[in-house]
This record gives sequence, C-alpha cells and structure tokens, in this order.
Amino acid sequence: MSSRDEVIVRAGRLAEERKPYVLATVVRVVRPASTRRGDRALVTPEGEINGWVGGACSEPIVVREALRSLADGETRLVRIGPPGASEEAPSDVVVAESSCASEGVVEVLIEPQLPQPRLAVVGDSPAARTLAELARVIDWGLADEPGENVDAVVVATMGRGDEEALEAALGSPAGYVGLVASSRRAAAVLEALRARGLDEEALAQVRSPAGLDLGPSRQEEIAVAILAELVAWRHAGAGDPASLTEAVDPVCGMTVSVAGASETAVHEDVTYYFCSPGCRARFEADPEAVLAR
Repeated sequence: MSSRDEVIVRAGRLAEERKPYVLATVVRVVRPASTRRGDRALVTPEGEINGWVGGACSEPIVVREALRSLADGETRLVRIGPPGASEEAPSDVVVAESSCASEGVVEVLIEPQLPQPRLAVVGDSPAARTLAELARVIDWGLADEPGENVDAVVVATMGRGDEEALEAALGSPAGYVGLVASSRRAAAVLEALRARGLDEEALAQVRSPAGLDLGPSRQEEIAVAILAELVAWRHAGAGDPASLTEAVDPVCGMTVSVAGASETAVHEDVTYYFCSPGCRARFEADPEAVLAR
C-alpha cells in the first residue's frame, strides 16, 4: 500500500470514529521541490502529521494552517515558497514564506474534516418529532437517548420522565443539554434534580427553555428555534482553541504551531520552538546572539 493510500485508509478510520482531522493535498509544484502533485498527508488536532507534503520546509506550515482550519472550519489553499512567492497570489490564497534554501513553490489544499454532531432527542412530542426531522435534513446524526457518542441532548418529554432524561444527559459527554418546558416546570425539574444530589455546576448546563426566544410559539416552531440554537452552538465550538497555541521561531521569524512541535530548545527555563532542525541548531550554537537580534 502506498503512503497516499495509507493516508486515505486512516482518514476513513477517523471518520468512522467521528474524530476530526485535516486532509492536506499538494495541488501545484514549481521545481525544485521534494514533493509531487497529489502527495497528501493527514493532520490530527494534536499536530501529528502522517503522509508526505514536503520536508522540514513545508511540514510546520502545513500543520499550522491545518490547526487553524480545524478551529474555523474553513478550507484554505496555502502557497509555500521563498520570499517573493506572494507576488500575484490571489487574495484568497494563504502565502507562507519558507526559510529553506530551496527556491521551489508548493501549493497545498487544506481541507478540515469535522464530523457532523450527533443529537439525542428524548420524547415523542410534536417538538421532538419535528426537531428529529430537521436534524436529518442538515445531516446530523440522531439517537433516541443520551450516550457516549452524543454531542447534544434535547429533552422534550413534556413532563413524562424529564428528571430521569436530564440526569442521564448530564452524565453524558454532551456539550449541549436542553429542556423543552415552561420556566415554572423547568424550575421544578431542576429542584428535583438537586434533591437527587446533582450539584449546581451540573444543573447550570441545562438550557431551558431550549432554543432561541421566539415568544409564544407552536411546538413545531419551538423545534426550529432549538435547531437554530444548536447550529449556533456547534459553530461557536467548532475548534479547540488550545490546539491554536503558536510561537515565533526566534531564528527565522516563522510562526509555528506548538501542538506537535518536534524542534524545540530550552534556554534559561524558556522553551523555544523552531520551524526546522537548521533553525534550532543555529539557536543552540549561540542563543544569546539570536535573542539579542
């Protein structure tokens, strides 16, 4: 199996496991360069890269842009080359100057792969049925009850087992827990959960009334309001900000991602990050001179 095929196989496995990743594909090459059109790599949220899109000149840039794409969910085309490679580049192309001696140019398509959320809709009310139908339309996964693979839970049982359903939802990994109920009914449910031993931190996760405030609404309209809130919640938390921690290479000035960084050095209890072994070696040869610049 070729390295290109291995990348696709691993991508398929991550998709089955509903884990995010980035597919990076070389789409243009100007020689000299160590890569070919069609070479590809997979980047994980931890900054690990599998596959081939070029050596030390390209990998740090690809990882950095891949993690940025996971955070904002946007596909981007990245042009990597020597100073001047940005000339006549379209405005929608991300241009990154390489510090390597090679004068080649590589363009890499960065495609974030974010799994669709999985929603558990508990209940058989009109709001619950309509919400499930709408979730299918936008290709969200569905479940009948909270579980380990559920990202959001909406309880719309209309008083038939609200407490049990919410307790299960709060015990799951779901990042969104909504209750369809009047303010008075929601207060009674939360008080019952306090009596069961749930703490205030857990109860604060419950959104009730679930959905955007549309005023007096039919059950079907409530479902639309909940879906709108779910979509906003999903996009607000699309990426992991922790994975976006970046540092500036003190030798060449390139911005590199801290996640997955392999070229580092510690000087006077401070960790420095580098784009390549060459920059790290120059720093270690005379740290004071580099930092003085």
